[in-house]
Amino acid sequence: MPTLSRRAFLAAGAGSVAVAACAPGARSSTELAVYKTPTCACCTAWVDHMRAAGFKARVNELPSLRSIRSTQGVPEALASCHTAMIGGYVLEGHVPAEDVRKLLAERPEAVGLAVPAMPLGSPGMETPDGQREPYETLLILKGGGTRVFARHG
Repeated sequence: MPTLSRRAFLAAGAGSVAVAACAPGARSSTELAVYKTPTCACCTAWVDHMRAAGFKARVNELPSLRSIRSTQGVPEALASCHTAMIGGYVLEGHVPAEDVRKLLAERPEAVGLAVPAMPLGSPGMETPDGQREPYETLLILKGGGTRVFARHG
């Protein structure tokens, strides 16, 4: 019988918690479960953005987010520095609060939203000189495909 390392066991447990947190009706539409690594400052800035927009964020720090993303159906090509769950959806990366509100209002058949590649000027990726890159928020479809959900910049 195979044995699990302590790290693998903890990652599997975190994935189970994430699935439970993501179940429809498990949380109100403002409660956000955020998973990040301990050293990521831009993730903390994104959480501050979400809290300022009225979301209640509970932050969980993990050494790796790969198992969370995998469990939630986020393709590795969309991976970013943090993953969050809200209202039955997953959020990957620096998704703006207004896009999350639109997602929760429209409730499309989807896995969630992603802003890959950490674009400058996205929430949590602001620069002192105000530099911004245009970027897209992608809707992650069931099965792993994507389509543009919103354009910014």
